[in-house]
This record gives sequence, C-alpha cells and structure tokens, in this order.
Amino acid sequence: MRLRLPAERPTEPPTGYKIAHPVLSQDGTRARFTGVSLGGALPYGVLADASCVYGRRHRPPARLCDCGFHCVHARADAEALLCTAEHRTAVLLEVAVLGAYIRFERGFRYARQRVRTAAVGPCACGAPASALADAGWGRPGWRALAAACPGCVRGRTSVTLTGFARLAGEGLRVVAGGGLPRPGAAPPGVPDVPAGLGVPELVAEAALLQARLDWFQSQLARLGERGPGGAGKG
Repeated sequence: MRLRLPAERPTEPPTGYKIAHPVLSQDGTRARFTGVSLGGALPYGVLADASCVYGRRHRPPARLCDCGFHCVHARADAEALLCTAEHRTAVLLEVAVLGAYIRFERGFRYARQRVRTAAVGPCACGAPASALADAGWGRPGWRALAAACPGCVRGRTSVTLTGFARLAGEGLRVVAGGGLPRPGAAPPGVPDVPAGLGVPELVAEAALLQARLDWFQSQLARLGERGPGGAGKG
C-alpha cells in the first residue's frame, strides 16, 4: 500500500518566488519572461499555463514527470540564485501558484501561475536601474533584457520598467532596487500605493527623462557654438 499526502484546498492561491529573464518581442510590442533552467526556451506571459517540455500528452504537473512551473517557498532562496554568474541579469518574481500543484520541501511544481511582481536589480555599473535594455542574447523572436541605468542604455533597444509592465499586461508590477516588497510593509519613507504607478516606477521614469533632457541640452549647446549658419566660429 502506497501512502499519499493529503490533498490541499487553500482558500487563496499560495505565493512563491522564482527568477527569470525578461524578454521583449522582436517588434517591441510584447513582453514576457523566460526561465533559467527547464523550459527556458519557451517564453511565458504574466498569466500562463504550463505544458510538458518533453511533448508528452499529460497535464502538468504529472507525478512521474518533472514538467510544470517551478518556484520556491522562501524569497531568500530565490534571491540566492541571483548570486551565480549566469543568473546575475535575471529578475526576481513573486508569483501566485494557480491550479493543481505538488508541494515539495522547498517549493512547488504546478500547472498555472500569475506573475504579480518583478523586482529588477541594479545596472551592471551599480547604479539604480531605470530601464530594461538589450542584454546581447535572446531566443528566436525574443530579445533578452537586463537592468540598465540612463547612462548605460545608450543606443540599445530598451524599454522603461513601467513600459515593460504595460506591454506584459495583466496587472504586472515592476519595481527597481531593493527587491520585492515584504507582505504588509512599504519601503521606508514610501507610502503604500493601492493601484497604478508606485514611487519607484515614477522615479525611474523621471531619471530616464532627465538623461534624455541632458542629451538634448548638450546637442543644443553644440549647435549654438557653431552659430546659426552651422559653421564653426573662426
């Protein structure tokens, strides 16, 4: 006789944490995520259903397969994965575990998920990120993105954090800096925002606009030195 664990029927979806790479479609009209391990070649949206990456005709999560979405219970465990070299440019996701799931000691394997929040780390130079820019790699039809500050975006394909959230849809929230907000707590000095844009998103937008304004002012100053005729002063 094989013992089976009791079935769980939670009153609300369990919360889990994972890491992923943000990606932007080739035409710049869609935003998704791609995993860092099994199934990483299949970008998924904010609200998505899992499928068996081995092409088997069963519904994830099958007990005799390792298909389905994966996440961990503790945020600290997901943050630890960001320390490895190959995952430095990934983002931290808070997800709602939907549908059927199998609970393990450290996490879930499950059929459906909703990404609630994506926390973007600092730019490679160490400055706070204001955008997600082309990371130099991708999947067919999708460009992988990485955190970037206004000074490091330069001419690369990029999208602001709020722009990425808008393209992803489904109420996704994208935040910069110190990780995901802890349940019931707001960042120091920042009031809770029940809906719409939060302070981190507005600050990131302002930083990007300021960088563009500085660039335009430098171009105007250069043109002014040449004079109205376009020729340099002798």
